[in-house]
Amino acid sequence: MHRVGALGRGPRRQARFAYALLPYPGTLRGVVWSTEGSLMSTAIPAEVNYWADAACAKAFWGQHELPAYHRLLKDTVQWLGPRTSERWLDLGCGCGQLSKALWEKSAGRVAEIAALDCAAANERVIERLRTTVQPAADDRLHFVHADFSEGLAHWQDEYFDGVVSGLAIQYAQSYSSEERRWTTEGYDCLMRELYRVLRVGGRFVFSVNVPDPAWGRVGLRSLTGVLRTPKPGRYLKNMLRMYRYGRWLTREARRGRFHYLPAQDVERRLTAAGFSAIQHRLTYCDQAYLFRCRKN
Repeated sequence: MHRVGALGRGPRRQARFAYALLPYPGTLRGVVWSTEGSLMSTAIPAEVNYWADAACAKAFWGQHELPAYHRLLKDTVQWLGPRTSERWLDLGCGCGQLSKALWEKSAGRVAEIAALDCAAANERVIERLRTTVQPAADDRLHFVHADFSEGLAHWQDEYFDGVVSGLAIQYAQSYSSEERRWTTEGYDCLMRELYRVLRVGGRFVFSVNVPDPAWGRVGLRSLTGVLRTPKPGRYLKNMLRMYRYGRWLTREARRGRFHYLPAQDVERRLTAAGFSAIQHRLTYCDQAYLFRCRKN
């Protein structure tokens, strides 16, 4: 059984819930658990969650070829400053482009890069990455298969010196059985967990999409990449697959399951979690905010 969700905090208690996998890929049946761990009901309807699917993971393996993503990656790397012997977490690592940037920018001198993702298929690209980065990496760069909607209990307090995340934390999800709706509790819990696992002075650099992102604008900007890629057919196919998943993401965000929030809302949640020195800018064809902050 694959457990997703979060244990609610504060005056309004929220159910911990789990999902049992259905016979066909990418679809999950809701099973609600109380905060004491006892079964309450099966009130959550069947939900599609493509993020854990190998097909979805593979569709985004070519994302780094898109011009819009080039800009996002370049902007993110400018704000990264990995130092010798530091530990870093790449949250929602996908095909590992940010893990690669951390390794190469530090010249392989970091103590650890933990590349976390809910899609087990991404372990293959992280293993391949270790042989292609310069200098070649060892097991200090490693994959962690986990769903960050559950929190980061794998790590003790103040374990990491830095966390980086590319267009990922907005997909932390949590369902309230009391209110029978998706909430932002999983998102807020993740912010608190990130603060917990960072050391004092630790840095958090991440991107999130703007409200109601215009995927078509990203797609149009990406058409120029067809002229530069050695495999234009594959490039166009991956573009169309990513656009299809983008439509699903937008639909789920409008239901409240995923969270494309205004910049001031993100900043408010960072402040509530304890972060300071918060800065942000637009990137990714103006369809994403890039944030940086620290733990004091």
